[in-house]
Amino acid sequence: MKRQARRPAKEPAADTGEDTGADRSGDARNGRVLPAEAARRAAEQIVALTGRELESVVSIERRDEGWLIGVEVVETRRIPDSADILAVFEAEVDEHGDLYGYRRTARHSRGQLHRGGR
Repeated sequence: MKRQARRPAKEPAADTGEDTGADRSGDARNGRVLPAEAARRAAEQIVALTGRELESVVSIERRDEGWLIGVEVVETRRIPDSADILAVFEAEVDEHGDLYGYRRTARHSRGQLHRGGR
């Protein structure tokens, strides 16, 4: 006897194309993303563009037209880990969380101390 696949209790609602007032992140504040969502999107885009592994989000700054996000990635793995080479990228995202520019601003070894608060 064959087993039949069970159907879900409810079918997902069809997209009607109507604007519900919420953007892609679920934030309904005029389509603007919250800082955490802006940082997540910036980090995902930097990883996708550079092919590097995300280490952390190291800064976030509100700008008139969006956000400036600092994203740290592993550029080169070394043994021991404290010798890994890390890079910091500044990613500019608009108020909807879409990337419109980025640049590498620093490189350092993981074990290197930062001077001047950076």
